[in-house]
Amino acid sequence: MRLSDFELDVMAHFWTDDELSAPELFERMGASRGIAYSTLRTIVDRLEQKGAIKRIASRGRTVVYTAAVKQDKLRRSYLKTFLRRMFGNDLRPLFTHLFRDEKLSDAELDYLRELIAKSKDRK
Repeated sequence: MRLSDFELDVMAHFWTDDELSAPELFERMGASRGIAYSTLRTIVDRLEQKGAIKRIASRGRTVVYTAAVKQDKLRRSYLKTFLRRMFGNDLRPLFTHLFRDEKLSDAELDYLRELIAKSKDRK
């Protein structure tokens, strides 16, 4: 499933709030993003067509939606695509960047050590 940046921003609200209607979503992001309700409604319709959200209830004439796809599922797909585009089959430059240029916390470093140990165990 491919989503635009704006569609991903909308999905973040569904992942946070679990269920929303288009008017509730507009209250959260319409004014701050400077978008019209009709534009946001179009994005909601498009997300439903793509299977990213689904209808779960109605409040009068207002439809309530929830995320139909987990954030982690999309994250893995997007990350895999991004990594292959940026680094091809050699992820060493990524690791070099992380360890040389980023200030990783002790907790992050411990987490990485744990992942490396688990990866070695699987081989």
